[in-house]
Amino acid sequence: MTSRRSFLLTTVTLAGAGSIAALLGPAAMADAGYEVTHTDAEWRKMLSPEAYQVLRHEATERPGTSPLNDEDRKGIYECAGCDLPVYSSETKFHSGTGWPSFWKPLPHSVLEKRDTSAGMIRTEIHCRRCGGHLGHVFNDGPKPTGLRYCMNGVALKFVPA
Repeated sequence: MTSRRSFLLTTVTLAGAGSIAALLGPAAMADAGYEVTHTDAEWRKMLSPEAYQVLRHEATERPGTSPLNDEDRKGIYECAGCDLPVYSSETKFHSGTGWPSFWKPLPHSVLEKRDTSAGMIRTEIHCRRCGGHLGHVFNDGPKPTGLRYCMNGVALKFVPA
């Protein structure tokens, strides 16, 4: 049986946690548990306005706007938020979608999250080190995986080999 005192204490604790979350914002609360973390103000200062919206608030860049669409050199694509290598040029392909696409991420580089926004059910891809939103994965890619990791170019940076 719950006492009135423990009920009130629990209510005040939860209300306090909610107030802290409201002050810090969703991006700061989402950083908990990642190797690379920053305050929302620090992320905003570190990233371009477009990269900030994509990486920290799960926005999507306009199709066809990324210079990485036409990048065909050998090299590695890193998370623009924390420099973690996430894709190799060996798995990049031209999907015709307007976003850089890959058929496989590098091992232990990304995390998946269910996304039900925009009236669809999709799988969102995040950097495993900083939690930054990179894009989505779809089941219409080439062999050998049959997957299309459709990434926002502003969420990546290319490092030539």
